[in-house]
Amino acid sequence: MRQQVRPFQLIPVRIFLALAFAAISLFGSWLDAMAYESLPSATPDFPSIIQPHADRLAKLESDKEAIALFVTTIGPALQLSDAARTLGANALPVKVAKELLVPDLTAATHRFIGSLAAWHLASTIRQGMKDRQFASVTERLSKAAKSLTWLAQQDKAPWHNSLTQLSDAAASPDWANGNQGELVERAARLETDALQVTYQEWDRIRNWKDRVRGIRGQTRLCGTWQWIVHNHQQHHQEQKLSLLFPPVGAAQPTPGLVETIVLGDNVYLRWEIDGQVQEDSLQFSKEGQRLEGTFVNSQGGWGSISGKRSASCTP
Repeated sequence: MRQQVRPFQLIPVRIFLALAFAAISLFGSWLDAMAYESLPSATPDFPSIIQPHADRLAKLESDKEAIALFVTTIGPALQLSDAARTLGANALPVKVAKELLVPDLTAATHRFIGSLAAWHLASTIRQGMKDRQFASVTERLSKAAKSLTWLAQQDKAPWHNSLTQLSDAAASPDWANGNQGELVERAARLETDALQVTYQEWDRIRNWKDRVRGIRGQTRLCGTWQWIVHNHQQHHQEQKLSLLFPPVGAAQPTPGLVETIVLGDNVYLRWEIDGQVQEDSLQFSKEGQRLEGTFVNSQGGWGSISGKRSASCTP
C-alpha cells in the first residue's frame, strides 16, 4: 500500500512546483510589461546599455564610485556627455558650480545610478530564480552585501521599501528550502519600482541644460521694467505698463506669465490671462537694460513693445 501511495503523493507536488514557477515567471513578466507601458517610447534600452558595465554596477559601494561610473561609462553611453563632463570637471569655482546646478545634477546622478544598481540586482535575482540557478542567486546575494549597504542608505528613494523587503526575504532560510515565491515577488517589485525612478532621474539629467538656461534667462530678466505697448489693431493705441519679473525661486511669479525662454539676447514670453493668450518676441539691447520686439495675441492684436529696466533685481 505504501508503495502505491508514495508515487500518488509526489505527482501533485511536482505539478504544484511546476505551476508555481510558471506563475512566478508570468508575474515577473507582467510587472515588467506594466513598468514599461508607463514609460514613454523614447526611453533608452537600459539593459543593453548597462550590460557591458554590469560588473562595476554590481560592486558599487559609495556615491563617489557611482559618480565615477556615470562620468566614465554610463553617462556617455546614454548620450549625456555634457553632464558627465561637468561632473568630471576638477575644482569648479563655487559660483560657476552653483550657476550650472552642479549640486542638483550630482544628487540626480546619485539617485540615477543607485536606481540602476537596485534594478540590476533585482533583475539578476529574478532571472536566476526563473532559471532555477539557486546557487548563482546565493552567490550574487553574498557578493552584493556591501552594495546593499550602500543602497540601503538611500532611504528616500521610492524603491527603498521594496529593497528592504527583498533583503528580508533573501535573509530568510525559507526560500532556500523551497519557498522561492516570496523572493521572486520581492525581486520583481524592486525591479519595477527601480525602473520607474531610473527613467525619472535619467529624464532630469537629460533636461539639466534646459533648467540651467531657464534659470539664467530668468535671472537676466529679473527686475522692474517700464513697457510701452503699441497696438496696431486698436487705432495704434499705446499703453504704458510697469512689470516686475521676480528672481529665481520667488514664491509669487509674474501674474499671467506661463512660459519664459531666453536664448542669448532673444526672449520669448507667453501670457495667459482670462482665457486670452499673448506671445511676445523680444530682444535685449543696451547691455541688457532695454527690450525691444513685437507681440501678437489671440484677439488678433499685434504691435510693438519697447521696454526699459527701471530697477535692478531684488532677491
